[in-house]
Formats: sequence, structure tokens, C-alpha cells
Amino acid sequence: MAGKKKIADRLPSFSNSKARHKFLLGDKMVAGIELQGTEVKSIRNGKAQISESFARFNKDQLYLYNAYIDEYIFGNENNHEPTRPRKLLLNRRELDRLKAAVEASGKTIVPLKLFFKGALIKCELALGTGKNQRDKRQDLKKRVAQREADQAMKNSLKR
Repeated sequence: MAGKKKIADRLPSFSNSKARHKFLLGDKMVAGIELQGTEVKSIRNGKAQISESFARFNKDQLYLYNAYIDEYIFGNENNHEPTRPRKLLLNRRELDRLKAAVEASGKTIVPLKLFFKGALIKCELALGTGKNQRDKRQDLKKRVAQREADQAMKNSLKR
């Protein structure tokens, strides 16, 4: 068992740091991804990025767009295209619920994280509503105020 834990510690995970800044996030769920062999090898090497990616429906199926997975170094002519659309694997009930939320209230499906679960690669998705500029500024002010309060508490405890 110790060997498995060491391997799991070395596997990379990729997060979308811009998602929490640009969107108010709601329901979260985990989906599988349909990948080619060279894509899996490239992800294991840590050569992926999902910061500009998004999910969209295409003929009742959910696809991940703009996720960049670098070409595998040792791949041959069968290597994958780095930004191709990738099918996300969810149950029909989950797909229907997401589609209804997107169509009814104009929400966006945002990928938050790409990670390994055992030997499988999963993607954490969230329903998001876009923030306007004022909301982003308010979040920044709250973060600065919280940081200053934490520093003041830390300094008062040292005395």
C-alpha cells in the first residue's frame, strides 16, 4: 500500500485559478473525460492547462473546449491536437440538469480542476454566473481587509 500512496502524491493536478475571480460558483460536480492515450501520458508529465477552458453542450453531449494538453514528446504521427474538444462523461440525469440550468438562467459551466482519481482523470465542474467589474472590486477589497485584519491580530499576539 505504501507504493500506491507515493505514486498518487506524484501525480499532478491542474486548477483554474481565474474561475473564482471571474464567476460566482454554484453547484459542483465531478465528470470523467474521454482522452486519447497520448493525452493521458502528457497529463501525467504535467503538461496541461485549463485556465481558459469552458464546457458547452453540443447535441446533448457536454464537451470541454480550450483545454490545452501539450503534445506527447515521444508521440508519433498519431499524436493528439492540443486544444481539441474533449467529451465530458456524466450521467444523463446530470447532463439534463446542467442543460436546464444553462438554458433557463444563462449560467456557464466552468471547469475548476483536472485531477487523478486512481488511474482515471477527472474534471471538477461548477455552474457559474459571470461577475461584473463592481463585484470583482468588492471581492478584492474584502480580501485586502481580511489580510490586514489577520496581520493586525498576528502583530497584537506577538506583543
